[in-house]
Amino acid sequence: MLSHDMQLVINEAIQELLVWVGFGTLVGLAAKAIMPGRDPGGSIATFMMGIAGCIIGCGILMFFFNDVSVTPISPLGFAVGTGGAFLLLFFYRLLSGSLFAESEDGDRFMYWRHRWRRRRRLMND
Repeated sequence: MLSHDMQLVINEAIQELLVWVGFGTLVGLAAKAIMPGRDPGGSIATFMMGIAGCIIGCGILMFFFNDVSVTPISPLGFAVGTGGAFLLLFFYRLLSGSLFAESEDGDRFMYWRHRWRRRRRLMND
């Protein structure tokens, strides 16, 4: 049987984990709501992006402003966490190629919607 102190430590760790999962989900959903367009990933990717966004956003804020101490679970932490998750989502789209569409068949400028329409038309012919 575990001692009383060990049970308290385990309970606090579980509560902290659940708070981070809930807070990460909210931050990830806020970042996905700000970023226009179709977003990749499901629920697990959303809360993982939110947790990573909190770490990145709070780290950037504390790097540039030495006298600022921010906890991730606060209104300021929510704002910088959403900004960090937005940056993650932006760079994911930028590096995966879904942010900008490349031209095909020598076309100079082509938006993604026209590219898909054209691809469907070429495949049907």
